[in-house]
Amino acid sequence: MVESSLKEATNLLHRHHLKATKPRIKILHYLMTHHDHPTAAMIYDALSNGQPTHRATVYNTLNKLVTAGIVIEIRNGDEAIHYDYFIRPHFHIICTKCGKIADVFYSNSKKIENKMRQEAEKQTGFIPSASHLEILGICPACQNTKH
Repeated sequence: MVESSLKEATNLLHRHHLKATKPRIKILHYLMTHHDHPTAAMIYDALSNGQPTHRATVYNTLNKLVTAGIVIEIRNGDEAIHYDYFIRPHFHIICTKCGKIADVFYSNSKKIENKMRQEAEKQTGFIPSASHLEILGICPACQNTKH
C-alpha cells in the first residue's frame, strides 16, 4: 500500500512536470495519506523525525505543489496556512471559533465550482486560474461549549 502510494506521488509529480526529488515525494505522499489539513510546521515535524529535513525545503516544496495545482492552501483564521491534496473534488467547511477544517464531498461540487468560475469570468473579464470553495460555520464541538 505504501509503495503504491509512493509510486502514485512520483507519477503525479512527473505528470505536472516536476522533478520527483525525495523531499517532494515524501511531502506529497504525506499529504496524500493524511487528510487532516496539516500546516507546513506539522508536515515538517512529521517528516523530520530522525531524518535531516530543512524547514525551507518543506515550505518551498509546498509552494511548488500549490503552483502546480496538486495541492491547495486553506486559511482558517489561525494565521497558519493549511494544505490539502485533492483526492477527488470536494469543498471545505471551516469552524469560525476553533478553526477546524472538514472535507465535504458532494457529487456536483466540481460542476458548481466550474459554473462559479464561468460567472466570475463573465462578470469581471478575469480568466480564473484556480478556485476552491469554503463554507464558514460552527463545528459541533464548539456548538456544545458554554459561552
